[in-house]
Amino acid sequence: MKKYLLDSNIFIQAHRMYYPFDVFPSYWNKLIELSDSGIIISIDKVKKELCDNSNQDQLSLWCNETINNSFFCDSTICIDKYSEIAVWTANHPHFLQSAKDEFLSTDLADPWLIAYAMKNDCIIVTHEISQPQRRNRIKIPEPCMHFGINYLTPIQMLRELYQTL
Repeated sequence: MKKYLLDSNIFIQAHRMYYPFDVFPSYWNKLIELSDSGIIISIDKVKKELCDNSNQDQLSLWCNETINNSFFCDSTICIDKYSEIAVWTANHPHFLQSAKDEFLSTDLADPWLIAYAMKNDCIIVTHEISQPQRRNRIKIPEPCMHFGINYLTPIQMLRELYQTL
């Protein structure tokens, strides 16, 4: 069975823009159901991005108190793949040094998501889209394409899920 690995922006945009907890509790319940069945997961670095702020909001409370702790997997198991991504990033002539530094900053989940997907054959789910001409930021799709990692938007993931269910 395919595992879908969720990026931080899946939660943030849903919470802030499309599916507020008080208006669409069914969305958040569906995430819990998909998590409990092992279909969707994320990593500890994503949880840190969602919860490591001075203001506790509904999203950080949901991550800390509602969804199962096993949903956020330990990313340290993929340090070898992270190293490959770091070498690719450092040697890539297209991106500005500031973009490389930002992408590899210790608190950014993106390279760790990619490393986890490489190591565990997951499909990354993100709102990010490929922008190969962009030099000042490394988006998830660019390294995914280089390393042969599948990535989808949330709508594409849902289409896949409904076709298999």
